[in-house]
Amino acid sequence: MISAIIVCAIYVSAQLLANIASLQIVLFAGLSFDAGTFIYPITFTLRDLAHKVLGLKGVRVLIVTAVAINLFMAVFFWFVSTLQPDAAAGSSEIWGKVLSPVWRITIASILSQLIAELTDTEVYRVWVERITRRYQWMRVLVSNSISVPLDSLAFSFMAFYGTMPLESVWGIFWANVIIKMLVTVLSLPFIYFVKERTIG
Repeated sequence: MISAIIVCAIYVSAQLLANIASLQIVLFAGLSFDAGTFIYPITFTLRDLAHKVLGLKGVRVLIVTAVAINLFMAVFFWFVSTLQPDAAAGSSEIWGKVLSPVWRITIASILSQLIAELTDTEVYRVWVERITRRYQWMRVLVSNSISVPLDSLAFSFMAFYGTMPLESVWGIFWANVIIKMLVTVLSLPFIYFVKERTIG
């Protein structure tokens, strides 16, 4: 029970941090991508951990709940950005300019998250039920190898297609895939951090 609470809390927190950071496009190691890419890949492994302790139905509820929380966060940040800041209290308009959502990027991030996480869940389920329950690290690697490119493709084109050259959009896609798969490989050992209670 405690492990399930911890996994769910970290999962939702990572989702929120990734979606906030995705508003900033950065250059890193010669690659251009949204800064949420540093954190978001961890959520796939966390989702796999959640699958182990919650089962299929529970993890689906977790995914949809995280999407709803992310959407609420975006709407709430937008609402706060429309309010007049109190300069006497030290408030600043900069807050709204920084955190007010860029709706196209925000919606693209949330939708690609929903598509990829549900896909990851199904691939994970099929692997465990029809192939093997051994080699837990392989579950993560296989499911992420499908969901990471799917997530990156959906996000890159929903967020940026038509607003920048196609070559740049593909550049963001490949940068996302490379960084996310590197994080995936580094996160593989975490799948063993919780005991498997049920899958179904």
